[in-house]
Amino acid sequence: RSNGSARRCVRTPTNGKPKSFRQEEKTMLSQKAKDLFAKLEMDYPAVAIKYSYAMPENTTHTDKTLSFCEFVKEAQVTGKKFFITKDDDNCFGKMALGMIPKPPLGASGQAGYDFGVFKTPAPNARIYNSMTTLVPGSVNFVIFSPVAICDFDPDLIICVAEVEKAEIIMSATRYISGDFWESKCSSVLSCAWMYSYPYVSGKVNFCITGMHHGMKRRGTYPPGRHIIAIPYQKINEVVQALDEMDWELIAMRKDDASKAELARRMAHWQEMSPDFVLKK
Repeated sequence: RSNGSARRCVRTPTNGKPKSFRQEEKTMLSQKAKDLFAKLEMDYPAVAIKYSYAMPENTTHTDKTLSFCEFVKEAQVTGKKFFITKDDDNCFGKMALGMIPKPPLGASGQAGYDFGVFKTPAPNARIYNSMTTLVPGSVNFVIFSPVAICDFDPDLIICVAEVEKAEIIMSATRYISGDFWESKCSSVLSCAWMYSYPYVSGKVNFCITGMHHGMKRRGTYPPGRHIIAIPYQKINEVVQALDEMDWELIAMRKDDASKAELARRMAHWQEMSPDFVLKK
């Protein structure tokens, strides 16, 4: 110890499971960040997700067996923090996270063909060869928590939002950076694109409920909602944007004061460039 500030790590029994001995750094989710996500008043509250090689501390192991997307909803509905292992996931989210290998029969495309999703097995097999997955064995546990009670650094924040709220969230992803809105998904195995691809690429991704086979078959969410995955690389930026930007743009407002202000700004454009014409 050089200045009295070093932390002492105490090793405790792990029951044979890997456990981290480095204390968790301060969470990036400030109370302001939590308040901003709460201000959206989404029907399904935002959920924080963290991937872990080591067994989580101070977190309850779920007693349910569900698909990965259903565990997101479980956190939203119960308002509780919990973790899962590969044994708790009865679908292929665990495969996308590298918790199990790609099953040869599934990777052959036979399942997608038998479901009638594809004309032949080949296009389904193409997805298995193209989708983003995490390094095998690098994730043993997944923590889910409503953002409101999150006490860890999230790897992803998942928002399930109706169009009006989704527009605000997606606007926050481009307000500072100018990032394009991109949706990269497949009709099956959407979990790979929502829970692995953003984590690896650093890009926000979204899909629409009612258009993806597994979630639709299970009735996880009503159709027409945006599921937006915000990776850790973009969380601080999105929070700052939500705090600073107008949630309703001036051109969308109907009050007289806003209309007058917009007219003033547009008149100034003419002063700057008489050739620039844009209808009111």
